[in-house]
Formats: sequence, C-alpha cells, structure tokens
Amino acid sequence: MKKLLGILILGMFFSASQAQIKDPVRWKYEAVKKGADTYEIVITATVEKPWHIYSQNTGAGGPVPTSFTFKKNPLVTVEGKTIEVGKLQKVYDNNFKTEVLYYSGQVVFKQMMKLRGNVKTNISGTVEYMVCDDQQCLPPTKKAFDIKL
Repeated sequence: MKKLLGILILGMFFSASQAQIKDPVRWKYEAVKKGADTYEIVITATVEKPWHIYSQNTGAGGPVPTSFTFKKNPLVTVEGKTIEVGKLQKVYDNNFKTEVLYYSGQVVFKQMMKLRGNVKTNISGTVEYMVCDDQQCLPPTKKAFDIKL
C-alpha cells in the first residue's frame, strides 16, 4: 500500500512539473542616462536555444510580433520608435506560409525617453512576444515591467 501511495504521489508530482508553462526568454530592463533629461530604455531578451523571438516588424499573417506598450506618465515623453539591435534572420516559414523576421540568442530593444524637468519617476509597461522553435510555437506572452529613471 505504501508503494502504491508513493507511486501515486510521484506521478502527481511529475504531472505537475510537466504542466508548467515554458518560457525560454529572460528579460533584462535598464535605463541609461543620455543627457540631463534624456534616457535610453534598454530591454534585452535572451532566448534559449533552439527557440527564437519575432521582430517587431514581422508582417501580417505570421506570428505575433514583439511589441512594447508604455503606460502614460505625465512626466515622460516617448521619443520615436523602439529600435532592435541583433542578428536579424529572414526566412520563409512553412507553418505561417509567409516570410518571418526573428532573432535567436539575444536581441536588444532601445527606446528613447525624455523627462519633463529634473524629476525622479518610473516608466512601466508591457512587452508582448511569441517564441517558436523548428517544431512548435508557444502562445503569445505578456510581461509587465517597471524601470526606474
């Protein structure tokens, strides 16, 4: 009876561990001061092999592109568009039947911010992204962030 109970508990533990959602992306957020009232927000995605994350510029009909939403803050103005720095790969994806743009390994997203005066504040928001490997895609994921300026 003890053996049966032990096997059942072990089986439930194994099932629970398998049910955990994979997230092969680690995010790092920082603000780099560029001037008296200007900051560059640097958001780094490190993606485990063999996964890849999609560019903000992946077209319609394909996977969910990476996107950033910044919460409104009356003390901060978002300047321009978020740029990507990394080794961009462009391939035709048979699963989506379209060309896709993605990064493997690491990609850095940069966004300029301007403060209204000499104040201390934070910028917060969310990043939405999707990752795939050669056999599967994970559902789109949203993660909140908060960066001290």
